[in-house]
Amino acid sequence: MKQRDQVAMTATEAAEFLTAGRKVQLASNGQDGFPHLVTMYYVLNGGLITFWTYRKSQKALNLRRDPRVSCLVEAGSEYFDLRGVLVQGTARRIEDEAAIADIGRQITAVIGGAMAGAAPGALTAYVEHAARKRFGYVVEPSRIISWDHSKLVAG
Repeated sequence: MKQRDQVAMTATEAAEFLTAGRKVQLASNGQDGFPHLVTMYYVLNGGLITFWTYRKSQKALNLRRDPRVSCLVEAGSEYFDLRGVLVQGTARRIEDEAAIADIGRQITAVIGGAMAGAAPGALTAYVEHAARKRFGYVVEPSRIISWDHSKLVAG
């Protein structure tokens, strides 16, 4: 058996790993031919990586021109605890403000701890204000690659 096959996660393991994650390394294709790589908070909707960003951001401009993306969620610091899921696919843009606000509410629920001291209703006001200036995106996968190096030393 190839080592690559030995470390691959099952579909269930990969889904659980993505569900537990918060941040994704998102690569879009820049106009100059170089990958544009950024870290984004994300949530899963229907098992798909979902995020929002400002409409005038570089990634939004890149995705308008070429919607292909690579999304990496990874964990671990030592070789035998490295785990990751790479999702390659197409980012489908969402323009409906209510749907964008819903994505924003889900994301702020994930990162809300950073705003724990905010006044009641501040997160809601932030999301509704920000949603008017953002697009939402859902990544429709064409290929999923995963690895869990702990499988190399397991029994």
